[in-house]
Amino acid sequence: MKQSGTTALLQGAVQDLASSVVSDLHGGGHAPPADPAGGPGRDLELAAARVLGADLLMPALLHRAPLTQDRIDLVTGTLDAFPPRPRAAPTLLWSHWAMARAARLADASGAAPEEPDAAWIDGVPWPFLTHQLAVLAPLALPGLECAPTRVARDRTLDLARGFVRAVRRRDWQQAAGAGRWLATLEKVPDTLGLDAGLDFVELMGGSDARVLLQVRTARLLGTGVLV
Repeated sequence: MKQSGTTALLQGAVQDLASSVVSDLHGGGHAPPADPAGGPGRDLELAAARVLGADLLMPALLHRAPLTQDRIDLVTGTLDAFPPRPRAAPTLLWSHWAMARAARLADASGAAPEEPDAAWIDGVPWPFLTHQLAVLAPLALPGLECAPTRVARDRTLDLARGFVRAVRRRDWQQAAGAGRWLATLEKVPDTLGLDAGLDFVELMGGSDARVLLQVRTARLLGTGVLV
């Protein structure tokens, strides 16, 4: 029961934090004040921040807006609290890299992080490709060059197939992540109907703040915002 309760608390914290980022995307509201170091909710807040990753800093990067000190402290605290383990899953390594890169862009200090290995994603079947790239949706930003963005660009049609599959399976989070990638790519088939597809994903899955975050980001990126 304790583990179940902890999971529910984490899910709630992730939803609250994602809702805060969505609000920031549209210039409304601010992130709630962070718990002080060692506060009772600090560990939960850091764990939630780890789930959202680099998207915590996305509104500031997209809008060229200054970051609050609370948000900077949350990101740096998360990076320190959750360093990748030696044999961590590739998506965890890339998520950490994306967060470290975003933190560096935000304050322009420190050395650029080294890209993790990307051989794991070369030539994988398109359903697995879509799943993995959806997990790495925070990397879907125009102007960002890294191994996953190059793979996405080379396999746009496969990613479009994955988007349709995710919608049909009602996997709204995967559909939203794949849709965000497609919003940054050229040569997306007109027959896909990406805009209408994103509208449908938001209608059906938008009660999940993480889905809403990816859909709203996809729409902003589709306007040609550069990072």
